[in-house]
Amino acid sequence: MISAAKKVLLATAVATLPMVLASTASAEGEKYVLVSHAPDSDSWWNTIKNSIALAGEQMDVEVEYRNPPTGDIADMARIIEQVAASGPDGIITTLADFDVLSGPIRSAVDSGVDVIIMNTGSAEQARELGALMYVGQPEYDAGFAAGQRAKDDGITSFLCVNHAIQQPTLVQRCQGFADGLGVELGNQMLDSGTDPAEIKNRVMAYLSANPDTDAILTLGPLSADPTLLALDENGMAGDIYFGTFDLGEEIVKGITSGVIEWGIDQQPFLQAYLPVVILTNYHRYGVLPGNNINSGPGFITADNLGKIEEFAGEYR
Repeated sequence: MISAAKKVLLATAVATLPMVLASTASAEGEKYVLVSHAPDSDSWWNTIKNSIALAGEQMDVEVEYRNPPTGDIADMARIIEQVAASGPDGIITTLADFDVLSGPIRSAVDSGVDVIIMNTGSAEQARELGALMYVGQPEYDAGFAAGQRAKDDGITSFLCVNHAIQQPTLVQRCQGFADGLGVELGNQMLDSGTDPAEIKNRVMAYLSANPDTDAILTLGPLSADPTLLALDENGMAGDIYFGTFDLGEEIVKGITSGVIEWGIDQQPFLQAYLPVVILTNYHRYGVLPGNNINSGPGFITADNLGKIEEFAGEYR
């Protein structure tokens, strides 16, 4: 018996991809591997893991998730090479650093493996590398939209807490936000690292040294959760404008309580779920969407939490 949640998710996939035929075929041995740049410590990727597991179950295919434990991009490049050499039917991969990852991805495509770029990268980069398509959120555009929103709310200065400054896509979020505000990024981007205690301390130190800061922008739960603790400790929770990328349990609590103004939802569920569905139907029936899929950005506020709050950290 299919649960109500599964019915909703399956209906969403069908509505998004009307050209995908209903599968009546039995499993044909397809195997897909999703490779991400995320370190093991980043809980945001649990939604990705859950979504490919659900897609694998529904499409009756084998799926595997692989990542560099520390988030090292060079390690990720080696993982892509290893996965391609194993001969899967398809690779779903992030493109967090084009310079480092383009070679292994292009080699996988040249070897005959179908590739879909998800989460990071762009439609243009996916096309350049010969990938089938891109499913994700244009990061600069999302940051720019957030900056415009903050500008409309009267913000003129900010702190961008960047927990992975070595990843160009996260820098794009901060740069887009600054451009949306119409200000220079300059030293308003903080290289916070990934250690929660260090993030908290560095945020507190920055705000102490820059008391006129209007707003804070974090780039996901890895930086948002410690920043929430920092604001609680220095007494600024609810008094400083706070926006964040992505969602998570603590972020949802922050939005509900009014400490966080909004979270940018790039719908990671769709970023991982749809490529499995697309690859399976492409291999079985030769059908493929004609366009890339932008899964975000969408702004989540206290007014539209709904099912997002119910499934935060699991499917949202």
